[in-house]
Amino acid sequence: MTKSLRFRLTAWYLAFFSLLFVLFSIFLYGILSRELQNRLDETLLSQASTTASLFLDEMEEMHGDQLKAAPEAVSEMRLRGSTVAVFDGSRMLAASAPVAAAEFQALAARAAAANDPDLVLTVPRLGKYGARAAAHRIGGGHMYLALAVEPLDSIAASLQVVRRVLFLALPFLLALAAIGGYWLSTRSLAPLGWMAQQSRKISGSNLHTRLAIGDAADELTMLAASFNELLSRLDQSFESMRRFVADASHELRTPIAVIRGEADVALSHDRPAAEYRESLAIVLDESRRLSRLVDDLLNLARADAGHVRLQVREFYFNDLLAECCRSVQSLAAARRIDLECRAGGDVPFSGDEELLRRLVVNLLDNAIRYTPSGGKVTAELEAHGADVRVRVSDTGVGIAPEAASHVFERFYRADKARSRDEGGFGLGLSIVKWIAESHHGGVELTSRPEAGTTFTVTLPR
Repeated sequence: MTKSLRFRLTAWYLAFFSLLFVLFSIFLYGILSRELQNRLDETLLSQASTTASLFLDEMEEMHGDQLKAAPEAVSEMRLRGSTVAVFDGSRMLAASAPVAAAEFQALAARAAAANDPDLVLTVPRLGKYGARAAAHRIGGGHMYLALAVEPLDSIAASLQVVRRVLFLALPFLLALAAIGGYWLSTRSLAPLGWMAQQSRKISGSNLHTRLAIGDAADELTMLAASFNELLSRLDQSFESMRRFVADASHELRTPIAVIRGEADVALSHDRPAAEYRESLAIVLDESRRLSRLVDDLLNLARADAGHVRLQVREFYFNDLLAECCRSVQSLAAARRIDLECRAGGDVPFSGDEELLRRLVVNLLDNAIRYTPSGGKVTAELEAHGADVRVRVSDTGVGIAPEAASHVFERFYRADKARSRDEGGFGLGLSIVKWIAESHHGGVELTSRPEAGTTFTVTLPR
């Protein structure tokens, strides 16, 4: 259950909402408590100031008799429901309610010692939760003090109601948040369910199928697009594999059929020794051809699997090119083709010498096979800074533009001139491309029909 993405999203949403609600409650509680306290302080200061004004008015009417003026002022404030007192220094003259005289006198002494004419103090031992007191100093010829007091019980009761409401609301809101979070996660993840349901129906026989999730979120649309791109690549790979298997089977079938046919003919009845030698020579040629095809297929299969490791060593590329030209000189001479080799001076290089030798031989063999008698093949080596370029040109039949992009595909033949009768399998240029890319290089093709072809291999030193 804990591995469910829907459950995890709901849990994270619930945890975040709980934290947010708790922080908001603390903030709201603090703001409300401070606001209630400030309002109480303002009320007390107003009561103390009003008491001071009444006391001064009564002093004028009583001709300065403070013992008569103080009770009159306090009695009038008592009618308003206020708890006030008037002091002469630290001596209480009158109070509107029976309060602890010692606490009042202590407050009066603190207020009298302060320079602030309006002072708000906390009374810890008045009421269940203490009280707040506001003192107003009355100036003139003699210094008096008006004191207003209010217990904190009402504020505490109001805050307790707020706490109770918050505590009661918390479980309800959390349950509501859990339900809402689960609904939102289910709705948000619904396209994933559709994608999973559609992907279960995709197999090797219907890789052309694509996922459709409708009007989903951008992230899920991007995921579906990436998955569809993966399906496209897989479809192309499967199609290439099927074509490769079909072509390989066709190529293998021809020499096997020839070998079997020659063996059947040779064993059908007694023949002269010369005919047996002729049949065995044909079987040997086809066996060599078959062996060469199997080697090429195995090399390409290992390359695709990434199991081929380059045997890197130092050598001179100009020597390698010259040796390759000498190895195919007899084939060129047999076809009456002029082979020109421009190896140039010493070109040191670091790479797999055997693979690069095969690359050059394949290019030369390809050029000689598809160049008419009397034509010319040129192999040239150039060193440009950090790169080495091997250029093989011919004056052969050329390659049509629509076929140029396919010549490096396995078993591809552009036209009848590149048929099996020429002895090739359609793998030589695929191997050339693989060897070049394995050395972090590349191969380019330039060709015009009936005007010749040029292959240029660029390899970094």
